[in-house]
Amino acid sequence: MLQPDPERADPRRRTAVVTGASAGVGRATAIAFARRGWNVGLVARGEAGLADAARDVEAAGGRPLALPTDVADADAVFRAADRVADACGSIDVWVNDAMATVFAAIRDITVDEFRRATEVTYLGTVYGTMAALRHMRPRNAGTIVQVGSALSYRAIPLQAAYCGAKFAIRGFTDALRSELKHDESRIRVSMVQLPAVNTPQFDWARNRLGRAVRPLPPVFQPEAIARHILRAADDAPRELWLGLSALKAILGNMLAPGLGDRLLAREAYAGQMTGEPRPPDAPDNLFAPVAQDHATHGRFDATARDDVVAINPAALRTGLLAGGVFLAAGWLAAALRGARR
Repeated sequence: MLQPDPERADPRRRTAVVTGASAGVGRATAIAFARRGWNVGLVARGEAGLADAARDVEAAGGRPLALPTDVADADAVFRAADRVADACGSIDVWVNDAMATVFAAIRDITVDEFRRATEVTYLGTVYGTMAALRHMRPRNAGTIVQVGSALSYRAIPLQAAYCGAKFAIRGFTDALRSELKHDESRIRVSMVQLPAVNTPQFDWARNRLGRAVRPLPPVFQPEAIARHILRAADDAPRELWLGLSALKAILGNMLAPGLGDRLLAREAYAGQMTGEPRPPDAPDNLFAPVAQDHATHGRFDATARDDVVAINPAALRTGLLAGGVFLAAGWLAAALRGARR
């Protein structure tokens, strides 16, 4: 069994832990931390994927600690955090990225499938956060980054389990922020809301649709996302919304949720499916890691974009408020001029 190697860690370096680190956004984020020379705790179930990710981290200049862990197992997550802290002395940043999903209508998802997707995506984030806090509270320092989604604001059909879990993460994180503020803690929490990303999940996810699935465009490369996760680790904004598509989905749902329901009912079914068949017994990673190669990218390189804009909603609100005040002042000045005449 693959075991974490404390000799590869360096207590003089800063340390990040990334869940879901064997592929996709998690792997890109681990490599991004490695380029800064950090120790990187790699948390995922599949030992082969972890070994590949560890090699990438080492090649990028970091010190990897591979930790085979199912994030749905709270005790296993706590043990992984303890191993990182023992080897590195502290945990400076914890990134919760692990996820699992089922592409299917709700009527076609079994209870066990729904439970598993929720345990990995939502409870895995809860357990990761609790594990990070156990080691950050004694130092009163550290940053937790939750990898969210625009789907944590605007759910879409055929991904109910995933959307529900992302909504739950946002609620959990809001509660945590208030508790940390109450305790006057210096531990920081940020949530990054993602657009569609070119990751292997679209080939690995359990799929009951009979056709291969794809992300709703526009699609972005994992490295573009990882750059902003590191920004969240550095600056800890309350949230970052990545991509104008995420901005439109979130604001659109705030302003006209019923219209969103109708548009998604009409467009999101075909929009998430390709013309390629998907056998119902094709391997997936819901209950066990897949045997195929773990990679950072999925199969959408031809259309995926290498850069993504980040919107800080706090700054957006400030700008809108300032613009509203400016317009109101202009209207008042014009009204006063008219009154003097």
